[in-house]
Amino acid sequence: MAAAQAGDRAAYEALLRDCVPLIKAIAGRQGVPRDRRDDVVQDVLLTIHRARHTYDPSRPFTAWLRVIAERRAIDVLRRTRRNDLREVHAPLAFDAYPDEDADPARGVAQTEVSGRVSEALAGLPPSQREAVETLVLQEQTLTEAAIATRRTKVALKVNLHRALKTLRSKLARTEWTP
Repeated sequence: MAAAQAGDRAAYEALLRDCVPLIKAIAGRQGVPRDRRDDVVQDVLLTIHRARHTYDPSRPFTAWLRVIAERRAIDVLRRTRRNDLREVHAPLAFDAYPDEDADPARGVAQTEVSGRVSEALAGLPPSQREAVETLVLQEQTLTEAAIATRRTKVALKVNLHRALKTLRSKLARTEWTP
């Protein structure tokens, strides 16, 4: 740590890397669950970085590190307990209570709208329909869609633009009530 304080970057990187197993061990002794120990490690490493100027080279480094790690482990435990008190994991509880705001008529209207959209998609030229299916419905990136369709990115963009323009005009002519 003294070399790191003097500006030796390699020594500082090695120090941080070598601290990780000790930090995890301290967190484990404090009772931090395994899935939260990496959170403790990150907090400790950030604290070391911010407080490295406070380390006294005449004193043992591991004692200084141990105090920081214990305090950060306690912080993570407190944060975890607070979250556990607020959050409830009961997936079966949702089955017992119906949604009071649910509107069955809305589901029927949504089905009608999706039918109109499917019909409008079917009326598009194949190249435009392919662009909409890959880029919008399958949510592929432009690069992925270009590879999948064996077409250029520019051609896909043009076809998508034309398809959306055609769909807007077709759907605007029909009665639209989402």
